[in-house]
Amino acid sequence: MMKGPDLCAPLAGPVAAEAESLLRQLAAEGHLAVEAVERRIRDVADRLAATGTYRQSAEELLLGARIAWRNNPQCIGKFYWKGLEVRDCRDAGGAGGEEGELFEALVEHLRSAWNGGRIRMLLSAFPPSEPGRPGPRVWNGQLIRYAGYRQHDGSVLGDPETVRFTEAVLRLGWRGRGTEYDVLPVVLQWPGREPRWFDLPADAVPEVRISHPDYPWFEGLGLRWHAFPTISDQVLELGGLRYPLAPFSAWYTCAEIGARNLSDANRYDKLPAVARGMGLDTSRDRSLWRDRAVLELTAAVLHSYDQAGVSIIDHHFATKQFVRHEEREQRSGRGCPADWSAIAPAISGSTTPVWQRRYEPTRVLPNFAPQTDSWPFGEAA
Repeated sequence: MMKGPDLCAPLAGPVAAEAESLLRQLAAEGHLAVEAVERRIRDVADRLAATGTYRQSAEELLLGARIAWRNNPQCIGKFYWKGLEVRDCRDAGGAGGEEGELFEALVEHLRSAWNGGRIRMLLSAFPPSEPGRPGPRVWNGQLIRYAGYRQHDGSVLGDPETVRFTEAVLRLGWRGRGTEYDVLPVVLQWPGREPRWFDLPADAVPEVRISHPDYPWFEGLGLRWHAFPTISDQVLELGGLRYPLAPFSAWYTCAEIGARNLSDANRYDKLPAVARGMGLDTSRDRSLWRDRAVLELTAAVLHSYDQAGVSIIDHHFATKQFVRHEEREQRSGRGCPADWSAIAPAISGSTTPVWQRRYEPTRVLPNFAPQTDSWPFGEAA
């Protein structure tokens, strides 16, 4: 903790302590002047004494969110943490918490993140929780996901991972088209109020159809994926405040789609179809048909996003950048919290520079955390 000749007494209470810690960290890293931080600490103390909470400045929100991303052990893309943009949506919904206005702000987030295919790293911070008034949330784990419809024979049409969520929104009155790639609605809820669902407009859900540079038949599989991920089930823990609705968008790595979403047996399970198209022997594991199919599926994803002009990175580039980030953090005197299982790619992991390294998933604040409350009929954790 930074010391100086004009320090006020440390603030009391967990919120105050986290607020002070964040402010002093911003000063220690050179983002804010020490003198300004001392004045700000006194101001926060006054606000907490009067109201039980305080409002962070736009600068504190931006800088704190960037550090929270840097501290998150689950993300491989932290090399770019200084480039994160933040939309201040803390006043969205007005005093009455109007869900329609919140939804429109979420749609604008998706449109802004899309950026014509040049995906922006973007976070939108909505009203934080306050004493006696928890902030709004969405039920969705990601703002854009595909439905999963359980069939009579036990199979699933669409994404098996979203079956429970799909059943929940069906009970709320939503109806999809019944295809493999039905975009689910966004379900918004203020604590103590009924949930409301909203269908996303088509221009907020850009998608990429998957083809292969060498196999003309590949496009006939009808595969597609949405252009970028937007994580929406994490609470932003920042300076003693909690932002339960803080969706975060960035670009995909090709392995996330090709070697997980479209290929996992408990997801879209498309490897058998790819292998059949390639003429591979799927009757025995020793033919390595899964290995060959997942490589070509991942190559198809990378090719298709490139052809569509949509930002995406490959796992080799991503892991090299992560190692550069780790080394840069060490030169700055900081550690690099990371969960190795989240950093090592799902395909060709041993060929990447993170394979022989080991990391500690140390949790420090500010950070992102899974939501602690479970919503009725919400997705499984």
